[in-house]
Amino acid sequence: MSNIQNMSLEDIMGERFGRYSKYIIQERALPDIRDGLKPVQRRILYSMHKDGNTFEKGYRKSAKSVGNIMGNYHPHGDSSIYDAMVRMSQDWKNREILVEMHGNNGSMDGDPPAAMRYTEARLSEVSGHLLADIEKKTVPWAWNFDDTEKEPTVLPAAFPNLLVNGATGISAGYATDIPPHNLTEVIDAVVYMIDHPSAKLDQLMTFLPGPDFPTGAIIQGQDDIRKAYETGKGRVVVRSRTAVETLRGGREQIIITEIPYEINKAVLVKKIDDIRVNHKVPGIAEVRDESDREGLRIAIELKKDADTQTILNYLFKYTDLQVNYNFNMVAIDHYTPKQVGLKKILSSYIAHRCDVIVARSKFDKEKAEKRLHIVEGLIRVVSILDEVIALIRASENKADAKENLKVSYGFSEEQAEAIVTLQLYRLTNTDILTLQAEEQDLRELIATLTAIIGDERTMYNVMKRELREIKKQFGNPRRSDLEAEALAIEIDTASLIVEEETVVSVTRGGYIKRTSPRSFNASTLEELGKRDDDELIFHAQAKTTQHLLVFTNKGNVIYRPVHELTDIRWKDIGEHLSQFITNISSDEDLLYAEVLDDFDSGIYVAATQEGQIKRFERQELAPWRTYRTKSITFAKLKTPTDKLVMVAPSHGEDMMVVTHKGYALHFAIDEVPIIGLRAAGVKAINLKDEDWVVSAFLDQTPSFYLLTQRGSLKRMKTADIPLSKRAGRGLQVLRELKAKPHRVFQAGAIDAIAATSEDLDLFSNPLENSPITLDIMSNTGDIKSVDLTNLSLSERTSNGTFVTESISEQGVLAANIRL
Repeated sequence: MSNIQNMSLEDIMGERFGRYSKYIIQERALPDIRDGLKPVQRRILYSMHKDGNTFEKGYRKSAKSVGNIMGNYHPHGDSSIYDAMVRMSQDWKNREILVEMHGNNGSMDGDPPAAMRYTEARLSEVSGHLLADIEKKTVPWAWNFDDTEKEPTVLPAAFPNLLVNGATGISAGYATDIPPHNLTEVIDAVVYMIDHPSAKLDQLMTFLPGPDFPTGAIIQGQDDIRKAYETGKGRVVVRSRTAVETLRGGREQIIITEIPYEINKAVLVKKIDDIRVNHKVPGIAEVRDESDREGLRIAIELKKDADTQTILNYLFKYTDLQVNYNFNMVAIDHYTPKQVGLKKILSSYIAHRCDVIVARSKFDKEKAEKRLHIVEGLIRVVSILDEVIALIRASENKADAKENLKVSYGFSEEQAEAIVTLQLYRLTNTDILTLQAEEQDLRELIATLTAIIGDERTMYNVMKRELREIKKQFGNPRRSDLEAEALAIEIDTASLIVEEETVVSVTRGGYIKRTSPRSFNASTLEELGKRDDDELIFHAQAKTTQHLLVFTNKGNVIYRPVHELTDIRWKDIGEHLSQFITNISSDEDLLYAEVLDDFDSGIYVAATQEGQIKRFERQELAPWRTYRTKSITFAKLKTPTDKLVMVAPSHGEDMMVVTHKGYALHFAIDEVPIIGLRAAGVKAINLKDEDWVVSAFLDQTPSFYLLTQRGSLKRMKTADIPLSKRAGRGLQVLRELKAKPHRVFQAGAIDAIAATSEDLDLFSNPLENSPITLDIMSNTGDIKSVDLTNLSLSERTSNGTFVTESISEQGVLAANIRL
C-alpha cells in the first residue's frame, strides 16, 4: 500500500506521453544531424559491419542479418528492420545506397520486396566510410537493450550522409523531409566551409546549388531552394523530364524518362490512363509503361492533330508528373529535434568530424607510442645481446627472466615481455634494420598525430584530404537539373473539352441535365423525367464547348459549362441545383435559361413583380471563381416578397408590362438604363395599391395574349397599347366589373413564342409551323388546351372569352405554354 501514489490524470498522461514522445523522437523517427541516420539504420550498419558482412565479401541471407540486429541491438519487429534495410538498398530512394541486395528489393511501382529468407545483402562500399575508425574510440557508446553489448550512438561518418541521402520521418509533434544531394557537391561545400567558417549561404550554394534526386527530374525555383537552405523549410517544384517523339502518319507521343522523387510509377501511369478513359483532355490515344532494365520510359501516344503542349501542361497540373517537394529539415542535435538550415547541418558535421579525427589521432598516437617503446627496447637488446642471453639462461623461468631484465638493465614490463617472447630469427641483421626503420616511421607518425591533435589547421587539412578522397572514389555527375524559375502552367480550358452534341434541359423546379442525342431521339418530349408538379422551361441542342446560364426568380444566376453537366438519360429526373449550389433557397424557381457560345456581348432585361426594371450586360456574368458552388446576384430585390417575373436578352425591342389589375404599359427599352448586377433598377410602371406586375415581355410581335384568373382568354394587338413613357400608369386591357372582376393571371407575346420555337428544332424533331398550345389547369385539376395561334383578335376593353364553363367556375390554377 505504501507504493500507491495519488496523482492527477493530467500529470500521469503528461509524464507518460512526454516519455513516449522523447523515445520516438530520439530513438525512431528522426535522424541524427551528424551521421544522418535513424537508430534502426545505424544498428543495421553497425551489426553488419561487426559480423563482417561487408562489400569485399560475399552476400549473406538478409534473414540472418535481421536476426542478429534484432537479437543484439533493435528489440522490435523483424519487418521494421527488414523494411529499413530494403530502403537503404533502393537506388531510387537513396542517392548513394548503403546496403547492396541480391534479389527482389521492391520497385518504383510500389511492388513489395521478396521475403527476407529469399534476399541476400551486404554493406555497400560507401557505407564502409560511415563506419571507418569506429573501433578507435572515435564515437560515444551505450549499452544495448539488455546490457550485454555496447552499440555506437553515432557513426564516425566520413561523408555528410544526412545531406547525401536525405531523410524522411514522422514522430510526435515533428516531421522531417530532407532531400538527397549530390555527394561531390556536398563535399565541395563542406571543404569550402572548413576554409571559410563564416561563409555566407550564397557562397555555399555556388558549390551546393540544390537537391539531386536519385530519380533525376527537373527542380524549379532557385529562390525557394535558398529559402529552404536558410530556414530549413520551403517548397520547390519537381517536374518530370519529358520529350516529344514523332510517329508515322504525323502523330506524336510524349516520352517520360524521369519522374519526381518518391512518386509511385504504376499509380502515375494509371492516373494518366484514367484521364484518357474519362476524356478529361482530348487527344490521348494510348498510355504505355515501357520501362525495362535500360531505365524508366512512359509513352503517351497522341491522336492526330492533338495539342501536345496543352496535354503536357494538363498532365503537369493534374497528375504527379509535376509535384511540390516540401523541405522540412528537422534533425536531432544534442538530443533535441531542431529545424536546421544548410549552414547548421554543415557546421554540425564539421564539428563531429573534428571530434572523430582528434579521438582517432589520440588512439593511434597512444598505440604508436606503445609500439615505439617496445621497438626501442628490442633495438637496445641487440647491442647487449650476449649479456641478455646469458641472463635469461641463468633465470629459473619466464617471470624470473622478466624480473632480472627489469632489475639489471632497466627495461619496462612491456619491453621485458617483448624480449622474453622474442623469436630468435628476429635477431638477424635484416630484422634489426626493419626495427630501426619501424622506429623512424613511428616517430614520424607520432609527430604527425601530435600535430593533428594540437594544431587545428593540420587537423582540418586531414579532414579535407579524406573528404576529397571519398569524392574522387564515389563522386558522380548530377542527375537532377536545376531551373531558376518555377514555370507557370497555362492551360486553355476550352482546348480541354471534347466537343460533343448534346441536349440541355432545365425545369422550373431546378432540375438540370444534359442528354445524349441518342437518348433524346429514343424518347418523346413528354417522356422527360421530372416530378409531377414540375414543368420543363428550357431544352435546346447544345455543344459541350458552350455555356449554360440559368436565372432564378430571386435574382440569382447560376453558371455551368455544358461539359460539366452530368450526362443523364432523357427519361431520368436529373440533378437538382441544390446538389452543387449552396446558396439557393428552397422557394426559388428557375425563370429563364440560355445556352451561349461566349460572354463577349449582349444585354439582358429583367423586371420584378413590384414594378422595378433594369438592363445589364452579359459580360458581367462571365464565369466567377466559385461558380461550381455559388450563384451570384443579377438583380437586387428591394423587399423579401418581391421576385422576378421576367428575364430575357434584349436586342432593342420595346417593352410591355402587364399588371394583375389589368393595366398594360408600353415603352421604349432605351428608357431602361444599363446598370451593374447589384443595382435594383428603376421603376417600370406606376402601380396602384394591391396591384403587381404579372407579366413583362419584349414587344417583338404584333399581338399578345391575356388569361384571367376566371379562365377568360383573349388575344389583342400590340398597337392597341401605344408607346408612352416608362413609370406611367398604363392603359386598362380588361373591363372592370363590380361583381367577380377579371384579374390578369398570365400574359405574353404570341408570335415571339412562335419565333423561339425555331430554336427548339432538335435533331429529328422539327417543330416548324407547329401550334403554340396553352395548357390551362383549373383549381380542381381540369385541363383545357388552347391553340393561341388560332385565337381571334379582341378589343382592348374586352374581357375575352371563357375557355370552358367549368374552368370559369373553378378558377385557374396554372397555365403553361407547350410548344
